Parts: sequence; structure tokens; C-alpha cells
Amino acid sequence: MEGFFVQFEDSDERDEPYGKNPLGHVVITEERLIAVITGAERAMDATAQGLFDSMMAYSGRYRMQGDDCFVTTVDSAWQPAWLGTDQVRHFKIEGEILSVTGLFR
Repeated sequence: MEGFFVQFEDSDERDEPYGKNPLGHVVITEERLIAVITGAERAMDATAQGLFDSMMAYSGRYRMQGDDCFVTTVDSAWQPAWLGTDQVRHFKIEGEILSVTGLFR
């Protein structure tokens, strides 16, 4: 994974909630998207809450909207509030770099 950051809508402020070099994968099959991202510096003796706070994971069926957008209908997630929601992500490909943006609610 190249990097993961959050940029706030009302400012240019950025945050790296999983550190400078997060670990993770996004797997896209013909029918399903699976995303797992964790902080690279998670301690072996961290509390369950600390581990939960340093990760993101969700999965669901997805559909394309146009040439630069996909929508995942979440059916499993680390965050129960995401269950049953549609997560909209825009993307662009520049050379070998895939950039994905969207509102994480």
C-alpha cells in the first residue's frame, strides 16, 4: 500500500490515521470488494480497543458508476454503522498508481 490519508472537507488539513506506511489490501473480484487497512506500527501487546482503532475493514458487492466511480454496498465491516450503507469512491489511475477518494462516514 502506497499510503492512506484523510483530508478534511473544510480545510487543507490532512491526517494519516494509520501512520506513514500503513499495511493493507483492496481486493476486487468480479462481484465483491474487500478492503483491509491497518497501522504498520501496531504493538503486539496493544489492547483490543487500540487494535480496533488502528484498522479499517469492509466488504460488499460493488457496482460501477461511470468511468471513475464505484459504489460498495457494505455487508460486513469493522464499523457496524457501515453495514447496509453504500460507500461511494471515486478513482483515477496514473501510470501504476491507483488513487481512491471518497467520504468515509
